[in-house]
Amino acid sequence: MLYMPDIEMNKKTFGEYLRHPVFRVISEIVDERGQQAFVIGGFVRDLLLGRPSKDIDVVVVGSGIELAEAVSSRFRGSKLSVFKSFGTAMVKIRDVEVEFVGARRESYRRESRKPIVEDGSLEDDQNRRDFTINALALSLSAQNYGALVDPFNGLDDLHNGIIRTPLEPEITFSDDPLRMMRAIRFATQLNFTIEQKTFDGIAATVERIKIISQERICDELNKIMMSAEPSLGFKIMDKAGLLPFILPELSAMKGVERVGGRGHKDNFYHTMQVLDAVAQTSDNLWLRWAALFHDIGKPRTKRFDEKTGWTFYNHNFVGAKMLPDIFKRLKLPLNENLKYVVKLVGLHMRPIVLSEDVVTDSAVRRLLFEAGDDIEDLMLLCEADITSRNEEKVQRYLRNFKIVRRKLKEIEEKDHIRNFQPPVTGEMIMQVFDLQPSPVVGQLKNAIKDAILDGVIHNDYDEAYAFMLQRAAELGLKPGNK
Repeated sequence: MLYMPDIEMNKKTFGEYLRHPVFRVISEIVDERGQQAFVIGGFVRDLLLGRPSKDIDVVVVGSGIELAEAVSSRFRGSKLSVFKSFGTAMVKIRDVEVEFVGARRESYRRESRKPIVEDGSLEDDQNRRDFTINALALSLSAQNYGALVDPFNGLDDLHNGIIRTPLEPEITFSDDPLRMMRAIRFATQLNFTIEQKTFDGIAATVERIKIISQERICDELNKIMMSAEPSLGFKIMDKAGLLPFILPELSAMKGVERVGGRGHKDNFYHTMQVLDAVAQTSDNLWLRWAALFHDIGKPRTKRFDEKTGWTFYNHNFVGAKMLPDIFKRLKLPLNENLKYVVKLVGLHMRPIVLSEDVVTDSAVRRLLFEAGDDIEDLMLLCEADITSRNEEKVQRYLRNFKIVRRKLKEIEEKDHIRNFQPPVTGEMIMQVFDLQPSPVVGQLKNAIKDAILDGVIHNDYDEAYAFMLQRAAELGLKPGNK
Protein backbone atom coordinates (compact mmCIF):
# COMPACT_ATOMS: atom_id res chain seq x y z
CA MET A 1 0.00 0.00 0.00
CA LEU A 2 1.09 3.57 -0.64
CA TYR A 3 -0.53 4.95 2.50
CA MET A 4 1.29 5.77 5.73
CA PRO A 5 0.93 2.74 8.01
CA ASP A 6 0.38 4.93 11.10
CA ILE A 7 -2.42 7.02 9.60
CA GLU A 8 -5.95 5.73 9.94
CA MET A 9 -7.57 6.64 6.65
CA ASN A 10 -11.06 6.79 8.16
CA LYS A 11 -10.05 9.55 10.61
CA LYS A 12 -11.56 13.01 10.22
CA THR A 13 -8.77 14.91 11.97
CA PHE A 14 -5.06 14.71 11.26
CA GLY A 15 -3.64 17.44 13.50
CA GLU A 16 -1.06 15.10 15.04
CA TYR A 17 0.58 14.72 11.60
CA LEU A 18 1.00 18.48 11.01
CA ARG A 19 4.33 18.47 12.80
CA HIS A 20 6.23 21.35 11.19
CA PRO A 21 6.37 24.42 13.49
CA VAL A 22 4.93 26.65 10.76
CA PHE A 23 1.50 25.06 11.15
CA ARG A 24 1.19 26.02 14.83
CA VAL A 25 2.42 29.55 14.08
CA ILE A 26 -0.19 29.96 11.35
CA SER A 27 -2.82 28.63 13.75
CA GLU A 28 -1.88 31.19 16.41
CA ILE A 29 -1.94 34.10 13.95
CA VAL A 30 -5.29 33.28 12.32
CA ASP A 31 -6.91 32.77 15.73
CA GLU A 32 -5.60 36.17 16.88
CA ARG A 33 -7.12 37.72 13.77
CA GLY A 34 -10.36 35.75 13.78
CA GLN A 35 -9.59 34.22 10.35
CA GLN A 36 -9.71 30.74 8.91
CA ALA A 37 -6.75 29.08 7.20
CA PHE A 38 -6.25 25.61 5.75
CA VAL A 39 -3.36 23.57 4.41
CA ILE A 40 -4.65 22.23 1.13
CA GLY A 41 -3.81 20.36 -2.05
CA GLY A 42 -0.69 18.37 -2.82
CA PHE A 43 0.83 18.55 0.65
CA VAL A 44 -2.28 16.98 2.21
CA ARG A 45 -2.46 14.36 -0.51
CA ASP A 46 1.18 13.41 -0.10
CA LEU A 47 0.94 13.47 3.70
CA LEU A 48 -1.79 10.83 3.53
CA LEU A 49 0.12 8.83 0.93
CA GLY A 50 3.34 8.88 2.90
CA ARG A 51 5.15 10.70 0.12
CA PRO A 52 7.76 13.35 0.96
CA SER A 53 6.71 16.93 0.23
CA LYS A 54 8.40 20.21 1.09
CA ASP A 55 5.92 22.46 -0.75
CA ILE A 56 3.04 23.56 1.48
CA ASP A 57 0.00 25.42 0.14
CA VAL A 58 -2.04 27.42 2.64
CA VAL A 59 -5.36 29.05 1.71
CA VAL A 60 -6.77 31.74 3.99
CA VAL A 61 -10.19 33.35 3.93
CA GLY A 62 -8.78 36.85 3.60
CA SER A 63 -5.39 38.16 2.46
CA GLY A 64 -2.78 35.53 1.80
CA ILE A 65 -0.05 38.18 1.50
CA GLU A 66 -0.79 39.67 4.93
CA LEU A 67 -0.75 36.22 6.55
CA ALA A 68 2.55 35.40 4.84
CA GLU A 69 4.11 38.63 6.12
CA ALA A 70 2.98 37.85 9.67
CA VAL A 71 4.30 34.26 9.50
CA SER A 72 7.64 35.35 8.05
CA SER A 73 8.14 37.80 10.91
CA ARG A 74 7.93 34.89 13.40
CA PHE A 75 10.77 32.89 11.80
CA ARG A 76 14.29 34.29 11.97
CA GLY A 77 16.12 33.82 8.69
CA SER A 78 12.98 33.13 6.67
CA LYS A 79 12.71 34.59 3.18
CA LEU A 80 9.51 36.30 2.04
CA SER A 81 8.59 36.68 -1.63
CA VAL A 82 5.42 38.61 -2.54
CA PHE A 83 3.62 38.32 -5.89
CA LYS A 84 1.03 41.12 -5.72
CA SER A 85 -0.28 40.61 -9.25
CA PHE A 86 -1.24 37.04 -8.32
CA GLY A 87 -2.30 37.81 -4.75
CA THR A 88 0.13 35.22 -3.41
CA ALA A 89 3.24 35.13 -1.26
CA MET A 90 5.92 32.56 -0.52
CA VAL A 91 7.76 32.07 2.75
CA LYS A 92 10.88 29.89 2.67
CA ILE A 93 11.66 28.48 6.11
CA ARG A 94 14.83 26.42 6.06
CA ASP A 95 13.73 23.14 4.46
CA VAL A 96 10.20 24.04 3.33
CA GLU A 97 8.43 26.54 1.10
CA VAL A 98 4.97 27.71 2.17
CA GLU A 99 2.76 29.44 -0.39
CA PHE A 100 -0.08 31.62 0.92
CA VAL A 101 -3.11 32.62 -1.11
CA GLY A 102 -6.51 34.03 -0.33
CA ALA A 103 -9.48 31.74 -0.99
CA ARG A 104 -10.84 32.50 -4.45
CA ARG A 105 -13.25 31.52 -7.11
CA GLU A 106 -12.27 31.27 -10.77
CA SER A 107 -13.98 31.53 -14.15
CA TYR A 108 -12.46 30.97 -17.57
CA ARG A 109 -12.63 32.32 -21.10
CA ARG A 110 -12.61 29.65 -23.78
CA GLU A 111 -9.51 30.94 -25.57
CA SER A 112 -7.30 30.96 -22.47
CA ARG A 113 -6.45 28.83 -19.43
CA LYS A 114 -5.81 31.99 -17.39
CA PRO A 115 -8.77 32.40 -15.02
CA ILE A 116 -10.69 35.47 -13.95
CA VAL A 117 -10.09 35.48 -10.18
CA GLU A 118 -12.36 36.82 -7.43
CA ASP A 119 -12.27 36.57 -3.64
CA GLY A 120 -14.17 33.55 -2.42
CA SER A 121 -14.77 31.01 0.32
CA LEU A 122 -13.00 27.76 1.10
CA GLU A 123 -15.81 26.00 -0.78
CA ASP A 124 -15.13 28.16 -3.85
CA ASP A 125 -11.43 27.37 -3.57
CA GLN A 126 -12.02 23.63 -3.34
CA ASN A 127 -14.41 23.77 -6.31
CA ARG A 128 -11.63 25.17 -8.50
CA ARG A 129 -9.22 22.31 -7.68
CA ASP A 130 -8.36 19.87 -10.44
CA PHE A 131 -9.00 16.54 -8.69
CA THR A 132 -10.74 15.35 -5.56
CA ILE A 133 -7.48 14.08 -4.08
CA ASN A 134 -6.05 17.60 -4.48
CA ALA A 135 -9.09 19.30 -2.91
CA LEU A 136 -8.47 17.83 0.56
CA ALA A 137 -7.97 20.53 3.21
CA LEU A 138 -6.91 20.42 6.86
CA SER A 139 -8.00 23.20 9.18
CA LEU A 140 -5.30 25.23 10.95
CA SER A 141 -7.72 26.90 13.37
CA ALA A 142 -7.06 26.08 17.04
CA GLN A 143 -10.58 24.86 17.79
CA ASN A 144 -10.52 22.19 15.06
CA TYR A 145 -6.80 21.90 14.25
CA GLY A 146 -6.19 19.20 11.63
CA ALA A 147 -9.89 18.64 10.88
CA LEU A 148 -10.42 17.30 7.38
CA VAL A 149 -12.59 19.27 4.98
CA ASP A 150 -13.47 16.87 2.17
CA PRO A 151 -16.57 17.91 0.19
CA PHE A 152 -15.88 15.57 -2.75
CA ASN A 153 -14.96 12.33 -0.94
CA GLY A 154 -11.35 12.76 -1.95
CA LEU A 155 -10.24 10.64 1.00
CA ASP A 156 -12.15 7.67 -0.42
CA ASP A 157 -10.65 8.30 -3.85
CA LEU A 158 -7.20 8.43 -2.28
CA HIS A 159 -7.85 5.16 -0.49
CA ASN A 160 -9.23 3.49 -3.63
CA GLY A 161 -6.60 4.88 -6.01
CA ILE A 162 -8.97 6.99 -8.14
CA ILE A 163 -8.34 10.18 -10.14
CA ARG A 164 -11.63 12.11 -10.39
CA THR A 165 -12.57 15.75 -10.98
CA PRO A 166 -14.63 17.57 -8.34
CA LEU A 167 -16.93 19.16 -10.92
CA GLU A 168 -18.05 18.11 -14.41
CA PRO A 169 -14.95 16.69 -16.18
CA GLU A 170 -15.56 18.31 -19.56
CA ILE A 171 -15.89 21.73 -17.94
CA THR A 172 -12.83 21.10 -15.75
CA PHE A 173 -10.63 20.06 -18.70
CA SER A 174 -12.00 22.66 -21.12
CA ASP A 175 -11.34 25.45 -18.59
CA ASP A 176 -7.74 24.34 -18.07
CA PRO A 177 -6.65 21.65 -20.57
CA LEU A 178 -3.33 21.17 -18.77
CA ARG A 179 -5.39 19.23 -16.21
CA MET A 180 -5.65 16.42 -18.77
CA MET A 181 -1.89 15.98 -18.62
CA ARG A 182 -1.94 16.33 -14.83
CA ALA A 183 -4.58 13.60 -14.54
CA ILE A 184 -2.42 11.28 -16.62
CA ARG A 185 0.70 12.26 -14.70
CA PHE A 186 -0.89 11.56 -11.30
CA ALA A 187 -2.31 8.26 -12.55
CA THR A 188 1.20 7.29 -13.70
CA GLN A 189 3.10 8.51 -10.63
CA LEU A 190 0.67 7.02 -8.12
CA ASN A 191 -0.43 4.01 -10.18
CA PHE A 192 -4.03 5.22 -9.80
CA THR A 193 -6.95 4.68 -12.18
CA ILE A 194 -8.68 7.59 -13.90
CA GLU A 195 -12.40 7.30 -13.13
CA GLN A 196 -14.39 6.49 -16.31
CA LYS A 197 -16.41 9.72 -16.46
CA THR A 198 -13.23 11.72 -15.89
CA PHE A 199 -11.43 9.73 -18.60
CA ASP A 200 -14.34 10.34 -20.99
CA GLY A 201 -13.99 14.06 -20.23
CA ILE A 202 -10.35 13.93 -21.35
CA ALA A 203 -11.26 12.06 -24.53
CA ALA A 204 -13.96 14.63 -25.31
CA THR A 205 -11.70 17.67 -24.94
CA VAL A 206 -8.31 16.51 -26.29
CA GLU A 207 -8.15 19.24 -28.94
CA ARG A 208 -8.17 21.88 -26.21
CA ILE A 209 -4.58 20.87 -25.38
CA LYS A 210 -3.56 23.10 -28.31
CA ILE A 211 -3.94 26.23 -26.14
CA ILE A 212 -1.38 24.97 -23.60
CA SER A 213 2.23 26.05 -23.92
CA GLN A 214 4.76 23.39 -24.84
CA GLU A 215 6.81 24.28 -21.76
CA ARG A 216 3.98 23.26 -19.43
CA ILE A 217 3.26 20.09 -21.42
CA CYS A 218 6.94 19.20 -21.36
CA ASP A 219 7.06 19.67 -17.59
CA GLU A 220 4.29 17.08 -17.21
CA LEU A 221 5.99 14.75 -19.71
CA ASN A 222 9.22 14.86 -17.72
CA LYS A 223 7.33 13.93 -14.55
CA ILE A 224 5.68 11.03 -16.38
CA MET A 225 9.07 9.96 -17.71
CA MET A 226 10.53 9.88 -14.20
CA SER A 227 7.73 7.66 -12.85
CA ALA A 228 8.42 4.05 -11.89
CA GLU A 229 6.46 2.78 -14.92
CA PRO A 230 6.34 5.66 -17.43
CA SER A 231 4.63 3.59 -20.14
CA LEU A 232 1.37 3.91 -18.19
CA GLY A 233 1.18 7.61 -19.02
CA PHE A 234 1.80 7.17 -22.74
CA LYS A 235 -0.71 4.34 -22.96
CA ILE A 236 -3.36 6.51 -21.29
CA MET A 237 -2.54 9.38 -23.66
CA ASP A 238 -2.95 6.99 -26.57
CA LYS A 239 -6.22 5.52 -25.31
CA ALA A 240 -7.70 8.98 -24.73
CA GLY A 241 -6.67 10.23 -28.18
CA LEU A 242 -4.25 12.78 -26.74
CA LEU A 243 -1.01 11.24 -28.02
CA PRO A 244 -1.27 12.53 -31.64
CA PHE A 245 -1.43 16.08 -30.27
CA ILE A 246 1.57 15.59 -27.97
CA LEU A 247 3.87 13.18 -29.83
CA PRO A 248 2.53 12.34 -33.30
CA GLU A 249 5.80 10.55 -34.12
CA LEU A 250 5.15 8.11 -31.29
CA SER A 251 1.52 7.66 -32.30
CA ALA A 252 2.69 6.84 -35.86
CA MET A 253 4.52 3.78 -34.50
CA LYS A 254 1.28 2.08 -33.50
CA GLY A 255 -0.17 -0.94 -35.24
CA VAL A 256 0.95 -4.04 -37.10
CA GLU A 257 0.90 -4.24 -40.90
CA ARG A 258 0.74 -7.63 -42.64
CA VAL A 259 1.60 -8.73 -46.16
CA GLY A 260 1.03 -12.34 -47.11
CA GLY A 261 0.57 -13.27 -43.48
CA ARG A 262 3.91 -11.74 -42.48
CA GLY A 263 3.74 -8.93 -39.92
CA HIS A 264 6.11 -6.94 -37.77
CA LYS A 265 5.95 -6.17 -34.05
CA ASP A 266 3.90 -3.21 -32.85
CA ASN A 267 6.69 -0.70 -32.43
CA PHE A 268 4.71 1.51 -30.05
CA TYR A 269 4.18 -1.26 -27.51
CA HIS A 270 7.74 -2.49 -28.05
CA THR A 271 8.93 1.02 -27.19
CA MET A 272 6.79 1.02 -24.05
CA GLN A 273 8.52 -2.20 -22.93
CA VAL A 274 11.95 -0.72 -23.60
CA LEU A 275 11.09 2.49 -21.74
CA ASP A 276 9.94 0.60 -18.65
CA ALA A 277 12.97 -1.69 -18.74
CA VAL A 278 15.30 1.33 -18.82
CA ALA A 279 13.30 2.95 -16.00
CA GLN A 280 13.96 -0.12 -13.85
CA THR A 281 17.72 0.24 -14.27
CA SER A 282 18.34 4.00 -14.42
CA ASP A 283 16.91 7.28 -13.09
CA ASN A 284 18.64 9.22 -15.89
CA LEU A 285 15.87 11.31 -17.48
CA TRP A 286 17.70 11.62 -20.80
CA LEU A 287 18.41 7.91 -21.07
CA ARG A 288 14.65 7.42 -20.65
CA TRP A 289 14.00 9.93 -23.45
CA ALA A 290 16.48 8.00 -25.61
CA ALA A 291 14.52 4.82 -24.88
CA LEU A 292 11.26 6.54 -25.87
CA PHE A 293 12.77 7.78 -29.13
CA HIS A 294 15.10 4.90 -30.03
CA ASP A 295 12.80 3.55 -32.77
CA ILE A 296 11.15 6.84 -33.73
CA GLY A 297 12.53 6.49 -37.27
CA LYS A 298 10.84 3.15 -37.97
CA PRO A 299 7.61 4.46 -39.54
CA ARG A 300 9.64 6.40 -42.11
CA THR A 301 11.91 3.47 -42.96
CA LYS A 302 9.41 0.60 -42.98
CA ARG A 303 9.58 -1.51 -46.15
CA PHE A 304 8.41 -4.98 -47.15
CA ASP A 305 10.74 -7.29 -49.04
CA GLU A 306 9.50 -10.58 -50.46
CA LYS A 307 12.65 -12.37 -49.32
CA THR A 308 13.45 -10.81 -45.96
CA GLY A 309 10.01 -9.57 -44.88
CA TRP A 310 9.61 -6.27 -43.04
CA THR A 311 12.70 -4.10 -42.77
CA PHE A 312 13.55 -0.82 -41.05
CA TYR A 313 16.98 -0.18 -42.52
CA ASN A 314 18.83 2.80 -41.04
CA HIS A 315 15.93 3.67 -38.73
CA ASN A 316 18.46 4.59 -36.06
CA PHE A 317 20.10 7.23 -38.27
CA VAL A 318 16.75 8.55 -39.53
CA GLY A 319 15.47 8.73 -35.95
CA ALA A 320 18.57 10.58 -34.78
CA LYS A 321 18.05 13.19 -37.51
CA MET A 322 14.42 13.69 -36.43
CA LEU A 323 15.32 14.51 -32.84
CA PRO A 324 16.42 18.18 -33.11
CA ASP A 325 13.04 19.16 -34.58
CA ILE A 326 11.16 17.11 -31.96
CA PHE A 327 13.18 18.61 -29.10
CA LYS A 328 12.64 22.11 -30.51
CA ARG A 329 8.88 21.58 -30.79
CA LEU A 330 8.57 20.13 -27.29
CA LYS A 331 10.78 22.89 -25.84
CA LEU A 332 13.22 20.27 -24.58
CA PRO A 333 16.75 21.67 -24.12
CA LEU A 334 18.79 22.03 -27.30
CA ASN A 335 22.07 21.44 -25.50
CA GLU A 336 24.25 18.54 -24.39
CA ASN A 337 21.12 16.57 -23.44
CA LEU A 338 19.95 16.64 -27.06
CA LYS A 339 23.41 15.57 -28.27
CA TYR A 340 23.35 12.69 -25.76
CA VAL A 341 19.94 11.43 -26.93
CA VAL A 342 20.92 11.81 -30.60
CA LYS A 343 24.09 9.82 -29.94
CA LEU A 344 22.30 6.96 -28.19
CA VAL A 345 19.51 6.74 -30.78
CA GLY A 346 22.05 6.80 -33.62
CA LEU A 347 24.24 4.12 -32.02
CA HIS A 348 21.66 1.82 -30.47
CA MET A 349 21.90 -0.78 -33.25
CA ARG A 350 25.68 -1.10 -33.03
CA PRO A 351 25.95 -3.36 -29.94
CA ILE A 352 23.09 -5.47 -31.30
CA VAL A 353 24.93 -5.95 -34.60
CA LEU A 354 28.09 -6.81 -32.65
CA SER A 355 26.21 -9.39 -30.60
CA GLU A 356 24.97 -11.08 -33.78
CA ASP A 357 28.43 -11.30 -35.34
CA VAL A 358 31.99 -12.10 -34.37
CA VAL A 359 33.04 -9.49 -31.84
CA THR A 360 36.23 -8.09 -33.34
CA ASP A 361 38.62 -5.81 -31.48
CA SER A 362 38.34 -3.27 -34.29
CA ALA A 363 34.55 -3.04 -34.04
CA VAL A 364 34.72 -2.70 -30.25
CA ARG A 365 37.34 0.06 -30.51
CA ARG A 366 35.12 2.01 -32.90
CA LEU A 367 32.09 1.60 -30.63
CA LEU A 368 34.10 2.82 -27.63
CA PHE A 369 35.43 5.76 -29.62
CA GLU A 370 31.97 6.88 -30.79
CA ALA A 371 30.08 6.23 -27.55
CA GLY A 372 32.75 7.64 -25.24
CA ASP A 373 31.60 8.06 -21.64
CA ASP A 374 28.04 7.10 -22.63
CA ILE A 375 28.96 3.51 -23.47
CA GLU A 376 27.37 2.10 -20.29
CA ASP A 377 24.09 3.93 -20.94
CA LEU A 378 24.15 2.69 -24.53
CA MET A 379 24.55 -0.89 -23.35
CA LEU A 380 21.65 -0.48 -20.88
CA LEU A 381 19.46 0.79 -23.71
CA CYS A 382 20.46 -2.05 -26.01
CA GLU A 383 19.84 -4.71 -23.38
CA ALA A 384 16.40 -3.21 -22.70
CA ASP A 385 15.74 -3.29 -26.47
CA ILE A 386 15.62 -7.11 -26.50
CA THR A 387 11.87 -7.73 -26.11
CA SER A 388 11.30 -10.83 -28.24
CA ARG A 389 8.67 -13.33 -27.08
CA ASN A 390 11.20 -16.01 -27.96
CA GLU A 391 12.93 -16.53 -24.61
CA GLU A 392 15.77 -18.53 -26.16
CA LYS A 393 16.48 -15.63 -28.54
CA VAL A 394 16.44 -13.14 -25.67
CA GLN A 395 18.88 -15.22 -23.62
CA ARG A 396 21.17 -15.66 -26.63
CA TYR A 397 21.34 -11.89 -27.16
CA LEU A 398 21.96 -11.24 -23.47
CA ARG A 399 24.76 -13.85 -23.40
CA ASN A 400 26.35 -12.19 -26.41
CA PHE A 401 26.00 -8.77 -24.79
CA LYS A 402 28.06 -10.11 -21.89
CA ILE A 403 30.78 -10.96 -24.41
CA VAL A 404 30.55 -7.43 -25.85
CA ARG A 405 30.79 -5.93 -22.36
CA ARG A 406 33.85 -8.06 -21.57
CA LYS A 407 35.50 -7.00 -24.83
CA LEU A 408 34.70 -3.35 -24.11
CA LYS A 409 36.42 -3.60 -20.74
CA GLU A 410 39.45 -5.44 -22.15
CA ILE A 411 39.95 -3.01 -25.04
CA GLU A 412 39.49 0.02 -22.81
CA GLU A 413 42.05 -1.22 -20.30
CA LYS A 414 44.51 -2.09 -23.04
CA ASP A 415 44.12 0.74 -25.57
CA HIS A 416 42.41 3.60 -23.68
CA ILE A 417 40.21 4.32 -26.66
CA ARG A 418 37.27 6.00 -24.89
CA ASN A 419 37.19 9.70 -25.82
CA PHE A 420 40.72 9.45 -27.21
CA GLN A 421 42.25 11.97 -29.56
CA PRO A 422 44.94 10.78 -31.99
CA PRO A 423 48.36 11.42 -30.38
CA VAL A 424 49.43 13.29 -33.55
CA THR A 425 47.23 16.38 -34.00
CA GLY A 426 46.31 18.31 -37.12
CA GLU A 427 48.50 21.20 -35.95
CA MET A 428 51.50 18.86 -35.68
CA ILE A 429 50.88 17.50 -39.18
CA MET A 430 50.79 21.04 -40.61
CA GLN A 431 53.99 21.94 -38.76
CA VAL A 432 55.93 18.82 -39.83
CA PHE A 433 55.01 19.12 -43.50
CA ASP A 434 54.75 22.91 -43.63
CA LEU A 435 51.11 22.73 -44.69
CA GLN A 436 48.19 25.14 -44.48
CA PRO A 437 44.75 23.85 -43.38
CA SER A 438 43.66 21.59 -46.23
CA PRO A 439 41.93 18.27 -47.00
CA VAL A 440 45.24 16.40 -46.94
CA VAL A 441 45.71 17.31 -43.26
CA GLY A 442 42.34 15.75 -42.48
CA GLN A 443 43.22 12.68 -44.54
CA LEU A 444 46.39 12.07 -42.55
CA LYS A 445 44.70 12.67 -39.21
CA ASN A 446 41.82 10.30 -40.07
CA ALA A 447 44.29 7.69 -41.35
CA ILE A 448 46.07 7.74 -37.98
CA LYS A 449 42.77 7.50 -36.09
CA ASP A 450 41.56 4.59 -38.24
CA ALA A 451 44.89 2.77 -37.87
CA ILE A 452 44.54 2.94 -34.08
CA LEU A 453 40.89 1.86 -34.11
CA ASP A 454 41.67 -1.01 -36.49
CA GLY A 455 44.55 -2.18 -34.32
CA VAL A 456 47.19 -1.52 -37.00
CA ILE A 457 49.12 0.61 -34.51
CA HIS A 458 48.77 1.23 -30.78
CA ASN A 459 47.41 4.44 -29.29
CA ASP A 460 50.99 5.61 -28.89
CA TYR A 461 52.78 8.80 -30.05
CA ASP A 462 55.87 7.15 -31.55
CA GLU A 463 53.86 4.59 -33.52
CA ALA A 464 51.39 7.26 -34.69
CA TYR A 465 54.23 9.56 -35.78
CA ALA A 466 55.94 6.78 -37.74
CA PHE A 467 52.63 5.85 -39.38
CA MET A 468 52.10 9.52 -40.31
CA LEU A 469 55.49 9.68 -42.07
CA GLN A 470 54.76 6.46 -43.94
CA ARG A 471 51.28 7.55 -45.11
CA ALA A 472 52.57 11.04 -46.01
CA ALA A 473 55.29 9.51 -48.17
CA GLU A 474 52.64 7.54 -50.04
CA LEU A 475 50.98 10.89 -50.77
CA GLY A 476 54.24 12.38 -51.98
CA LEU A 477 54.78 14.54 -48.90
CA LYS A 478 58.12 15.06 -47.15
CA PRO A 479 58.83 16.85 -43.90
CA GLY A 480 59.40 20.55 -44.49
CA ASN A 481 58.08 20.42 -48.09
CA LYS A 482 54.88 22.02 -49.31
